Amino acid sequence: MLTKRINALSESITIAVSNLAQELKAQGKDILSFSAGEPDFDTPQVIKNTAIKAINDGFTKYTAVDGIPALKQAIIDKLQRENSLTYKPSQVIVNNGAKHSLFNLFSAIVEEGDEVIIPAPYWVTYPELVKYCGGTPIEIMTDDTSGFKMTPQQLKDAITPKTKMIVITSPSNPTGSVYTREELSALGKILEGTDIIVASDEMYEKLIYDGEFTSSAAVSEDMFKRTITINGLSKSVAMTGWRFGYMAAYREDIVKATKTLQSQSTSNINSITQKAAITGLDGSADKDIEMMRIEFKKRRDEAVKLFNAIEGLSVLSPAGAFYLFVNIKEVSNNSLQFSKDLLEKTGVAVVPGVGFGSEGYFRFSFATDIESIREGIKRIEEFVKTLR
Repeated sequence: MLTKRINALSESITIAVSNLAQELKAQGKDILSFSAGEPDFDTPQVIKNTAIKAINDGFTKYTAVDGIPALKQAIIDKLQRENSLTYKPSQVIVNNGAKHSLFNLFSAIVEEGDEVIIPAPYWVTYPELVKYCGGTPIEIMTDDTSGFKMTPQQLKDAITPKTKMIVITSPSNPTGSVYTREELSALGKILEGTDIIVASDEMYEKLIYDGEFTSSAAVSEDMFKRTITINGLSKSVAMTGWRFGYMAAYREDIVKATKTLQSQSTSNINSITQKAAITGLDGSADKDIEMMRIEFKKRRDEAVKLFNAIEGLSVLSPAGAFYLFVNIKEVSNNSLQFSKDLLEKTGVAVVPGVGFGSEGYFRFSFATDIESIREGIKRIEEFVKTLR
C-alpha cells in the first residue's frame, strides 16, 4: 500500500542513535550521548523576550506563506551585511527549519533521471531527499587527506548530462570542514557554462574557529545566479526547536515554485518564531552567539587533543560546526558495530560514519559540557584498548 518513494527512505541514523540514547538514559543507565546535532545552550534571552511579546501582543494568526515582510527584510539585510549578497523579497522564502527548505527545493528541482552530486561525508538527509524525489545521488568520496573537501577535478569528473544539482555544505556536518573563498571559486569555475544548480547549506556559518566563512553565492556573479542559499538559526543561535529556516535565490521561479508547494503543505511557519527570528538575525543576539562560539572552540581544542592521544584513533581539527569526525580505521572497519558495542559496553553514544557515507569513522558532537566530553573520551579510550 505504501509508495515506492516512501519505501526508498531510510530513518535518520543521527535521530535513531539519539533516541536510543535517550531511551537507555530513561531506563536509568549511565549514558553519555555525543550524537545529537544540537547546542546545549539555551536560546538567548533577548530572542525569548521578543517571542513573549509577540504572544502577549496577540501575534498568533496565519501569516503570508513565505514569511512576514519584516522577517524577509531582516533576512535580506543579514545577507547583505554579512555575506555581501543582494536579494529582493521575491527571492526569499521562510521555511519550517532548513531541512524543510531543502525538502521544498529538492521537490521543486529533482525528478526521475536527475543526478545530484553530494560530497561524502554528507549530512544524512541529502541522499534520502534525492531518492525520495526520484533522482540519483552521486557521491564524491573525500577523506582526511583532502580535509574532507571535494576538489575541482572530482567535481568535473562527476558531472554528466544528467547532473541537475550539486550540494555544498560549509561548514560541514559531519566533518566541520570549511571551504575557502578560493576553493569555492575553483569549484564555481567548473560549473561555468552549465545549468547545474548549487544548493549551499550554510547552517553553521557563525561557528567558525579557523579562517573566515564565505558564502558560495558570493564568489562570482555566475555562482550567485546558480546558487540557492539555505540557512537558519538552529545551530548558531541555539534555536533548534523553534523550526526556522530560509532559502534565498537569484532564480525567482524556484522560490515561487517552493512557495506554491509550501502553500499546499505546511503554509506559513509558526508566527511567534517569525517574530523571534527577526531578533536572531538583526544582531541583537551577537554577543550570545560569540559566547557560544568561543566555548565551542575550547571544547573542540580539548576534544581534538584527547582523541589524538588515543593509540589507534585520529581526528582532524575542524574549522567549523561542532563535530569531530574520528578516524577508527586502525581498530575497526565496521563503524556501525563499533558504535553499537561502544554504547552497550561504555554507555557512550556516537554516530557511525557509514551513516554519513564514509566507513571507518564516527561522528562525535562536542555540543555539550567539557566535563562530559572528557569523561566520554576517557571511556572511548578504554574501549579502544580492548580492540587492539
